[in-house]
Amino acid sequence: MESAAAGLAGFGFWMFIAAVVVAGIWYDVRKKESQQETLRRVVESGKPIDKELLDLLLDKGYNKDLVRDLKLAALIVLFVAPGLAILGWFLSRMSEQVLYPLLGISFLVGFVGAGLWIAAKFVERQQQDDLG
Repeated sequence: MESAAAGLAGFGFWMFIAAVVVAGIWYDVRKKESQQETLRRVVESGKPIDKELLDLLLDKGYNKDLVRDLKLAALIVLFVAPGLAILGWFLSRMSEQVLYPLLGISFLVGFVGAGLWIAAKFVERQQQDDLG
């Protein structure tokens, strides 16, 4: 009976992940449709469209805070990594087999955080090159 409950729990988890992914895709599609409809109405009204208005309508300003967002994500992930290592240490008091896998996961999460920080630096450098 426990294996059936574990199977249902696993199935429920993956269904939740699938629902989140589908909802994200649906949201993006609806947002783009809305932007295109707004642009179509502006064109039909005969108003002149300058670059600033077009960027506003098509949400081209989304990269403004990309560096900040990447750095924020990197900081969050970098602080999760030692937390996982400490969790592994605490759990190793109950079972010694837990420490090394959680240390490995901690290093993996730390490398993801470092990668996000490096990506932020690359984006920041690219934005400076584009401006200057």
